[in-house]
Amino acid sequence: MDAQGRGRAESIDPADQWVLNPRTGEYELRPPPSAPQSRIPAPRSAAPADSPAPGREVAPPRRRRSAPEEPPPGRRARRRPAQKKSKGKKVLLWTGGTMAFVVLAACTAGYLYLEHLNDNIQSLPDDGASTGGFQKDKAINILLIGTDKRTGAGNEGYGDTGSAGHADTTILLHVSKDRSNATALSIPRDLIVDIPDCPTAQEDGSTKVIPGSTGVRFNNSLGQSGRTPSCTMRTVTELTGVTPDNFMVADFNAVKTLTSAVGGVEVCLAKDINDPDSHLNLPAGKHTIEGEDALAFVRTRHSVGFGGDLSRIEIQQQFLSALMRKLKSDDTLTSPSKMLKLAEAGTEALTVDSRLDDIGKLKDLGLELGKLNTKNLTFATVPVKDNPAEETPVTVVLQEEPAQQVFDMIRNDVSFTEVKKKESEKEKKEKAAVAARLEGEKSDPSEVRVRILNGGAPDGSAQRELLYLQNEAGVTKSENAGDADAEVAKTTLEYAPDQAAQARALAGILGLSGAAMKPGESVTNAQGMPTMTLTLGKDFKEAGAKLNAPSKAPEEVQKSTADKVECAK
Repeated sequence: MDAQGRGRAESIDPADQWVLNPRTGEYELRPPPSAPQSRIPAPRSAAPADSPAPGREVAPPRRRRSAPEEPPPGRRARRRPAQKKSKGKKVLLWTGGTMAFVVLAACTAGYLYLEHLNDNIQSLPDDGASTGGFQKDKAINILLIGTDKRTGAGNEGYGDTGSAGHADTTILLHVSKDRSNATALSIPRDLIVDIPDCPTAQEDGSTKVIPGSTGVRFNNSLGQSGRTPSCTMRTVTELTGVTPDNFMVADFNAVKTLTSAVGGVEVCLAKDINDPDSHLNLPAGKHTIEGEDALAFVRTRHSVGFGGDLSRIEIQQQFLSALMRKLKSDDTLTSPSKMLKLAEAGTEALTVDSRLDDIGKLKDLGLELGKLNTKNLTFATVPVKDNPAEETPVTVVLQEEPAQQVFDMIRNDVSFTEVKKKESEKEKKEKAAVAARLEGEKSDPSEVRVRILNGGAPDGSAQRELLYLQNEAGVTKSENAGDADAEVAKTTLEYAPDQAAQARALAGILGLSGAAMKPGESVTNAQGMPTMTLTLGKDFKEAGAKLNAPSKAPEEVQKSTADKVECAK
């Protein structure tokens, strides 16, 4: 029986609504008649053969033999092609309905799982120490902090008993604006630094300023005296001049769970290692490690290198390089099951700042990091030397010149590897025009006339730079013109066309790039004489220091790239 014959016209099978139109010879979807229908249809023999069904059209008599009659309402056509087409339509409709349900169910499950991941995430305030969070159209600086706090089962043998944890392993990860390269800069935990005062949010909602410390180990910037990761952020900014966008804190469990989530990481040992302190016991050669073995690997130091913290940094960098290769070469990032494991492990193991405490933001960050090529991811360590103040050195201090060069490269988004960038013809012409500003005749320093404005440099910078130019650089026709109207990020030199020779001379003295030279109109100084304008920006370091960013890393920097397999020695 058809749907109406069963008394369920309101739930007609969609396939039964496809009927043959005798005028066109095509099947069309016909909805049930809107007029009330009898629940008990009249016998099919009650109507003459040539009588139309109520509300239905029939073919003219002259075409009755050439075109089949249209069946009564709710009846399927008897022709074989029609039955085949109707079945196809029915399958299509049912499949579409089923798929819609599946998609809806998947979306619902996905939403619930995202909520579950969000619930996993632990966060702490950044206390205003960050930039406010990473942005997709800018360079990214993430502070990665490994703490030695004994949290989680099975970690009683690691770290210091009863300790609130230290900044045991710290890496400043810089990702370039165009995502073509990145630098992971390790900061030794035993580096002597000054920790600034740290405004820190308390559990009761109040803010407490934790006093700073002078000449202490870097690892004291976390956990000690109530310091939180935001204080480590401030210490990094004080040390490097780079303000992190976000922070992530990982404990011992993070290494164990994340390595298990990706199915293990392949590492290489150049010799047998049996370290009773880290519990690493592996023969020479390649090994795929996870869990406890992975944690032991990144914590070993007495059996590699010189047996100190700097040797441990090297082995950690080798491990992270191997992890990056694993993620890039394996199907981890394309396998839903592995990605779920990784997301589960990551959200449970990491503590992030309050500006990154959402799975959507973490996903966006992951997508930005995923654009990197491992050959352009450089692992480097802040250049340091043994502390000369200690008879038996146990701490280290900066190698000032190469360290500052490294910090400058990160601040100025300069790659530690050679990255070939595609440039349009327009960009090439603009670049050539900028470089040409430094080419040509240069005036004698005594002929250079310039006024100095402070546009974001530390207080007193304009006066100190004036003294340097007059007393050491021979630029006697210079003056301090006070503060600029607004702060600027980069130091600039504005000059008129007829002052180009003077501008080139001053640029050479200060280390200004062609981009810092801004052709414009002439202005007058306090004596009414035409002069150039030097505006000291936030990048200004100190009087006499060159302002141009280095183009490559200094030789003193220990560095490696993530695409190369290195064996721990």
